[in-house]
Amino acid sequence: MVERGFPEPEYRARLARAQEMMAEADLSALLLTTEPEIRYFTGFLTRFWASPTRPWFLVVPAQGAPVAVIPSIGEALMAQTWITDIRIWSSPDLEDDGVSLLADTLAKIAPGRIGVPDGAETHLRMPLADWVTLQSKAPGCVFASDTGILRRLRMIKSPAEIDKIQQSCGIAGRAFARIGEIAREGVPLEDVFRRFQMLCLDEGADWVPYLAGASDQDGYADVISPATPEPLAKGDVLMLDVGLVWDGYFCDFDRNFAIGPPSPRAASIHARLIEATQAGFEAARPGATVADLFHAMDAIATGGKGTSDVGRLGHGLGMQLTEWPSLIPQDQTRLVPGMVLTLEPSIEVSPGRIQVHEENILITEAGAQCLTPPCGPEMPVL
Repeated sequence: MVERGFPEPEYRARLARAQEMMAEADLSALLLTTEPEIRYFTGFLTRFWASPTRPWFLVVPAQGAPVAVIPSIGEALMAQTWITDIRIWSSPDLEDDGVSLLADTLAKIAPGRIGVPDGAETHLRMPLADWVTLQSKAPGCVFASDTGILRRLRMIKSPAEIDKIQQSCGIAGRAFARIGEIAREGVPLEDVFRRFQMLCLDEGADWVPYLAGASDQDGYADVISPATPEPLAKGDVLMLDVGLVWDGYFCDFDRNFAIGPPSPRAASIHARLIEATQAGFEAARPGATVADLFHAMDAIATGGKGTSDVGRLGHGLGMQLTEWPSLIPQDQTRLVPGMVLTLEPSIEVSPGRIQVHEENILITEAGAQCLTPPCGPEMPVL
């Protein structure tokens, strides 16, 4: 049984690792402003982030516990976490939306070099005007790069985090196993999307933030489209790509289904996709690079041409649907135990039409472990 939430020692261990890295980088604090970064250190889990109105801040000092500087609407929920220093203001405030409170906090508890995540896949979730004002209002503080600290921390999952990701994968796997209840010839694709989300919720998902897919003869044009009212037709390949959440952690994988017996071409492409995925799986060992995984899959998917229009053949996974790293030829990130990745090769069926397959894996000392239910080379028929 996977428990919800984390015990306080989990957060203290994350804090200790961060503070070790901060000491090496000569940082007096980290300033965090986005949902996954704040949740990583606090456990503050809410869907209220869907509203862009209010800014939220967490100061992680080089010594001592994190300090939350947040709108008053979040005080009660933050107080349920392990964080005890919670500083609030009434937001939205058109004149000073937490900037003075944050500047005062930084100047008093962490003067010096303040690290802010600034690399790929990061953003600053506050108005640019407020960011400029903050820098002028925080005496003794110099804002600098976090030197990739958050990226390195979050890339390696704890056993408790891995359990939650596996729980999400299991829920989606059970929903996929019931696809025959909702998908068949003549059913509009948009109805399949709605009902599949219902299956995910029925199997235990907290919510389904991401569902994409397509259905067309032998393959499909892309892997990010919303649903259309077009009914499923004999000869179609139906693909559903789901990112559901359980206790704040995502799965992200897809499955392909044939509407009626697949054509020899469609069946052959699907079998090759599974072969490419298996090649990536076998290459996924500690010490290898994510580029090695790309090349292992691409050798089968394109014959080594590296020409997929998708841009990458997988990515990191965890508190976000997609995380660092990206499985591309240029990414030399080395695999270490505790990394959770997706393997996502694609193959062109015909000009303008592809098939894609995706699995979620864990890097262990012994190699890769599949977190998603296994998928064989034969495409399931509906």
